Amino acid sequence: MNLNIKISGRGVCAALTLAIALGLAPGAMPAAKAQTLVVLHTFTGKNDGGTPLGGLVRDTAGNLYGTTYGGGKAGLGTVFKLDSTGKETVLHNFTGKTDGAYPWSGLFRDTAGNLYGTGEAGGKFHYGAMYKISPTGTETVLYSFPGLKGGGFPFAAPVRDSAGNTYTTLWKGGARGYGGVFKLTPTGKGSVLYSFQGLTDGGYPYDNLILDSANNLYGTTYWGGTSAEAGVVFKVAPTGKETVLYKFTGGDDGGNPWSSLVRDSAGNLYGTTFSGGKAGYGVVFKLDTSGTETVLHSFQGGNDGENPVAGLTMDASGNLFGTTFYGGTSGLGTVFEVDSNGVESVLYSFTGGKDGGNPWGGVIEDGSGNLYGTTEYGGSSGYGFGTAFKLTP
Repeated sequence: MNLNIKISGRGVCAALTLAIALGLAPGAMPAAKAQTLVVLHTFTGKNDGGTPLGGLVRDTAGNLYGTTYGGGKAGLGTVFKLDSTGKETVLHNFTGKTDGAYPWSGLFRDTAGNLYGTGEAGGKFHYGAMYKISPTGTETVLYSFPGLKGGGFPFAAPVRDSAGNTYTTLWKGGARGYGGVFKLTPTGKGSVLYSFQGLTDGGYPYDNLILDSANNLYGTTYWGGTSAEAGVVFKVAPTGKETVLYKFTGGDDGGNPWSSLVRDSAGNLYGTTFSGGKAGYGVVFKLDTSGTETVLHSFQGGNDGENPVAGLTMDASGNLFGTTFYGGTSGLGTVFEVDSNGVESVLYSFTGGKDGGNPWGGVIEDGSGNLYGTTEYGGSSGYGFGTAFKLTP
């Protein structure tokens, strides 16, 4: 049942599952826009799933698809569908065997309605699996990661090119153990296209890749780069050659990006960093084609939000939309907009109650300007296993 939420109350701030100590700093009052949040589904942590970490994808009929990290029949996560009324259908329950387990990421949906995702555990070798879910809910395991030099622990959703090759990032493994960029051919042959060295080239990529028209791949790493080990923005060519486009210093320019990127028609890249910025709570950045970075917004650690984990969505006017895991009026995360002039507006502050709290995934937009996403915690069930929400202008 859908719930219209008014902003009130204060939730209990859950600890982010990162080994990072966070401080508090007063923040300036950001601009605000009137928004209405509708809870489409509250997860119970039981058969319907629990703790969604990835974002959502949407089909032309308005159905939403996503994953939960936990819950389901075996407690190892689910793939789910929500129709426009908020009715949930579980398409797959992970068993922790060859089918995978614990999906962190969201999904990629092809034109035929098939869904592609990864589980960070399970698979034949227990280092994770890549899978496909048909529109009828049939799962096919596309690849089981072997670990070590073959890579493992995929946290990101796959992306597919026009030839049917599928790509994702691997958190660990590869030639030096710092993760890699992985390619799966249409015939099922898998290989690490590029292995990070953990040095100036970066290390530990977490989130999704994006493709350009020439099938170059773009992403971020949480580690590596400069001596500050604050991460990089990278490009990997179809041949496997890597180019570091930018090295974060962990200072005003930001540091330690967990997020994926979004690319405009001119080739500029946009993303977020978890840390760094003027107050140390992360930034929204733009990287132009010459490799020059511009900080569009530096989070102050107060009402404007703190510590974005997810990437951004861009509308036709160049406005950027995203989430922060912390911050906002209750300290439990926000949905924000940064307009084409770099002005931030907080669209919603989560309370940790029925509306949910601590969004790990980003948001997507429909043609009417509505935003859709998930929260890791909170919800009306009393269990605090997260929500799926719609935010209307």
